[in-house]
Parts: sequence; C-alpha cells; structure tokens
Amino acid sequence: MIVTMEPGPIKGDIFAIPSKSHLHRLLICASLADQATTIYCQHTGAVDIAATVACLQSLGAKIETLTDGFLVQPLDRENLPEKAVLPCKESGSTFRFMLPVVCALGVTGEFQMEGRLPERPIAPLDGVLTGKGITLSRPTEATLRCEGKLEAGTYAIAGNVSSQYISGLLMALPLLEANSTLEITETLQSGDYIAITLGVQKDFGLTHEQIGTTYHVKGGATLTSPSEALTDGDWSNGAFWLASGAMPGGDITLKSINPNSLQGDRRMADIIRQIGARISWDDHAVTVKEGTRHGIEIDAGEIPDLIPVIAAILSVAKGRSVIKNAGRLRIKESDRLATTASTLNALGAKVTELEDGLIIDGVPHLIGGRVDAHIDHRIAMLAAAASTACTEPVILTGAEAVNKSYPKLWEDFEKLGKPLKIEVLD
Repeated sequence: MIVTMEPGPIKGDIFAIPSKSHLHRLLICASLADQATTIYCQHTGAVDIAATVACLQSLGAKIETLTDGFLVQPLDRENLPEKAVLPCKESGSTFRFMLPVVCALGVTGEFQMEGRLPERPIAPLDGVLTGKGITLSRPTEATLRCEGKLEAGTYAIAGNVSSQYISGLLMALPLLEANSTLEITETLQSGDYIAITLGVQKDFGLTHEQIGTTYHVKGGATLTSPSEALTDGDWSNGAFWLASGAMPGGDITLKSINPNSLQGDRRMADIIRQIGARISWDDHAVTVKEGTRHGIEIDAGEIPDLIPVIAAILSVAKGRSVIKNAGRLRIKESDRLATTASTLNALGAKVTELEDGLIIDGVPHLIGGRVDAHIDHRIAMLAAAASTACTEPVILTGAEAVNKSYPKLWEDFEKLGKPLKIEVLD
C-alpha cells in the first residue's frame, strides 16, 4: 500500500484505541481463568491481538468477537491438546508471553513466526526454559518447537533485555503445581510493563510476594475471573496523535486515555511538555497544542516504542537533542535507530545515528519526499507524524505496516482533515 499525505498540521478530537499491552494480558489471563470473562474494548483489528487470540484458541480457549470486545471462555486445563500450532505472525509480545505459558501447560507447541520475528533473539529466556525441563528446537527457520513440561523451582533472568520475558514467566509460573521464585538480575528496564502484568493478574485474584528483586510465586493458583474487564486506552499508539499535536500548527485532543495508567508510555505527555508543547487535561482527555519546541536529552531505556515519534518532534525543535540508551531499538520490527534516522533525513531532517542512540539537530520545518515503512508500524507512524511538519507531500510505501497495531490509522487521519491518496497494490 502506498499512502500520499498532503503537508500541514492536523487539528481535532480523536479517541484512543485500546492498549495492546493491556489487552494481550487480559486475553491470556481470561483464557486461564475459572470462568468466562467479557473484555470490553473498541475493536481495531490489530494483527498482534489477532495472533494472541489465535494462539489461545489453539490451546482450547473459546474466544468470541463481540461488537464491543471479546467473550473469553477459558481453556480446560484438564483436557489440553497434546500438540498445538501457535501462529504468532510478527507479534513479539504474543511469542514471548505464550512460550512460557505453553511450556507450563506441558503442551508441545509449534510457534510459527513471520517477518523479522524469527531473527529476533530469545536469549536469555530460552536458557531459562531449557534449564527447567523444556526442549527447544527449530524445525524450520520460522518455527520454534517446545516440548516437555516446565518445572517449578528457582528462576533468574536478566531485567535489561526484555520485560516481556519476565511477564511471560510471571503468567506461567502460577500454573505449575509447586511454588517458584523469580529473581530479576541486572538493572530492570521497561518495569512499567511488568506492572501492567501484575495489575491484570491482581484483577484475576492473583498476587505475588515481592522481596527486593525477587518474586515469590505460589504454584497451583486459580485465576478468578472478574466477569468483566475494561481495556485501557493505548498510550503507545496515542503518542502518535500527541506528537502530531506538538508539531507546527498542531492542536489535537486525545480522548479515552487514562492519565494514571500503569502503561510506561504515559510519559509521552511529560516528554512533549519538556520539549515545549502546551498540554491540558480534562478528565480522560488530553489536549496538545504547538508550543516553543526545543531540544532535550532523553534516556530511551523505559520508553523504546516512543522514540520514533519523539524523534519526529525533535527534528523540528530548536537546538540539538540527544537520545541515548536506545540500543534495544535495533531488534524491533526494523532496526529502528537506522530506520528512524534514514526516514527523517529523507524528509529533510538532520539526524545522526549513534551505536545506541541518535543526535538530532532541529530544523525549522521538514520538506517531504518518498520514504518506506520498512515493514514497521512505528516507522509508518513516524512518517505520518512528520508529514504534519512538511512543506511538500510525503509518499509512504509499505503503509499497510500499521495493521500490526492500528489498522484504522489512515481512516482516523483523514477524519482530522488530512488529505490522503491511498493506492493498494496487487
């Protein structure tokens, strides 16, 4: 798909889509609970969520799509399939959450992966699992097979690689018969995502004792369905709209967004305030307007998903900005340090790529041009946000990349008065 975006700002009101981070966890816990759960959310058709639904269904959960959410009938842990094929598509969240859970259930699983997902590392999670009774193999380059049943005991995993590994283990260990401990070694990054996991588990009646950096997890746990659950509005994708509001002439109100959410990406509001945008709150709505943008220094350790759209704002901010501690962006759907720099530079920015960060020297405005999404939804959104600061059109190839998390992005973009030309290729 090729999308041509006319230059200039966008203005208006838009509703936040459901948080993928929250919804992944709700679906998994509901599928492991004692009775049915209705999960309320606005449907987006996100490919990542569809992948998690398909994986849970392969294990025996019955998940019905409703007009306003999902009805989840939990899987029967006494009558699990011996083998299951789990289509993860390109969803790293699905894969990293479901792998420990499938191992804890004792099901032989074949995880099917697409895009860059087969190339993305799974260490040290693989070593943790194989050290506790699991055999992992690669029947094909895009398939990972797990066999065996996870054993209870003492676990340790580094906290500076992926918080999703920790969340996956926290969801898996209560399914084992005996108690376990999970120690987080090294400095924890993206800890807010673990807080989301713990919050969802608490909603399902499950808590873990935490002493220092160690979680004490009771085995044989029963997850008690709350009957109904409401999905948070998504700060990660909402950040795109807030970035667009901070651009020259921008004025955006993002509705259905919780200022007290456990999502770490809620920090987007504070960051663009630091950059100089004008921000105001009205209940569960935030309004962002252009201010006096200026360069800042950002540590990306806790907010890696925000960096592409933050870089777009900083590309038209006065002075120099430095983004550091961003090495993990190289193992996302694309090498996001490289693709963020190349995309913005192609549009007229001045971005220097570092080994683990970016240096951005702001310019008064961007120009426009032709760029590619690199099969990465965040880079597609970066290009869209950047178009609002351009003087010429932006032509984006591979624009279907937004289907991973926000399939209705282009539709919503047009609702805010941004003229688009959409070409669907055969």
